[in-house]
Amino acid sequence: QVQLVESGGGLVQPGGSLRLSCAASGRMISIKSMAWYRQAPGKERELVAGVTSGGSTNYADSVKGRFTCSRDNAQNTVDLQMNSLKLEDTAVYYCYAIVTMTGGYEYQYWGQGTQVTVSS
Repeated sequence: QVQLVESGGGLVQPGGSLRLSCAASGRMISIKSMAWYRQAPGKERELVAGVTSGGSTNYADSVKGRFTCSRDNAQNTVDLQMNSLKLEDTAVYYCYAIVTMTGGYEYQYWGQGTQVTVSS
């Protein structure tokens, strides 16, 4: 079993910054990709940013230029640096990973979520 544990959420004023971190642990062969999703009240969960094992990243249009997703393959961690935060960034942020297990099978895992609130 693989666990994803997030940290770093909290309350911040508009224009401020937060850094989220996610650490993966458990028995696995490798992590194919890691990503951050978010879900605001009354809305569907959406992809915020993702990064492959090779370091390729992709971002939602709404966060491009403000958020940076980075990954440490040796530590099995993924971070999300969020700058110039806006009210509309308020949501629960979830870490997500596609993990390769013994036998080559791939499984998807989610973290428990961390609240990010942008408010004045």
